[in-house]
Amino acid sequence: MDRLELNGAERLEISQLLIEVADQYRSFDLDDFLDRATVLAHDLPLRLRLVLNSFRLERLSGLLVVAGHDVDQDRLGPTPSHWRERQDPSPALREELLLVLYATLLGDPFGWATQQDGKLIHDVLPIRGHEHEQLGSSSKALLTWHTEDAFHPLRSDHLLFACLRNPYSAATTVGSVDDLELSDKTKAVLFEERFMICPDESHRPYNNSSPDDTDFAGIEDMQRNPDRVAVLFGDPAQPYIRADPYFMSIGEGDDEARLAFDELVTAMDGQMYDVELSAGDYCFLDNFRVVHGRKPFKARHDGTDRWLKRISVTSDLRKSRAARRSSSARAIN
Repeated sequence: MDRLELNGAERLEISQLLIEVADQYRSFDLDDFLDRATVLAHDLPLRLRLVLNSFRLERLSGLLVVAGHDVDQDRLGPTPSHWRERQDPSPALREELLLVLYATLLGDPFGWATQQDGKLIHDVLPIRGHEHEQLGSSSKALLTWHTEDAFHPLRSDHLLFACLRNPYSAATTVGSVDDLELSDKTKAVLFEERFMICPDESHRPYNNSSPDDTDFAGIEDMQRNPDRVAVLFGDPAQPYIRADPYFMSIGEGDDEARLAFDELVTAMDGQMYDVELSAGDYCFLDNFRVVHGRKPFKARHDGTDRWLKRISVTSDLRKSRAARRSSSARAIN
């Protein structure tokens, strides 16, 4: 894990930039802002941009926390009880704009037509009725470690979180493929396309407001007929990972693949560690190099609960062109 603590001059520089940008743009998902965000991001402090570039180039660990951002709790108001309660204009507009600016230093931000009604930025908060689900909106259940959107070939290269509040220090869990000790035989099996990953619950129609069957047709097909994929890929000496054990299966009778995957799960379980995000922490995850989850916590449902903002980033937006409705659209169908 790497950590950068903003100094006073950097906080002031960021605050002044966000005041100017928020005065011009009343939402983070306007085409004009998304078109200019990459350029505007270069007005962020130089030290910060250099660190994020090192993270992008894999010269740091797969987890970076940038701490010390100013978050006005009075401006935010209460934590919503559901992501559908998004206000317009958003009380967290500055934090959302900054999340997009940071994302553009790593690649291109994008969303999913099948997740949180196609929003580019997602709200991660506890929702009544989801307590025991394998969703970011759960609380009492252990959110099992996973690669974000592991089932999908167009999954993100990086995942970013902005912590608005976390009064009871609910712990995010993180594990790195770099730290796994696996036998050469196990690695070889995990590099083969012998594993199936189904879509997680957040992409299913019943977890969206007004699902369009055309948007969810691909998801339903992936649910019924998941492709066989490799768990490890890239350089065998320093591999990347693609896994979501809760939603994975292995072909009947493939004991070799089962044993290899069990070895990986045991090894990853043994080296997961806790990250307790605080208000003002921005968390950057390399979705090829680390997996993440969350430990259980007791939600209050009184407006003071844990509240994160999340955005996905791809290093190559063009590879998803056939899955987006136009070249400027950011939602993958």
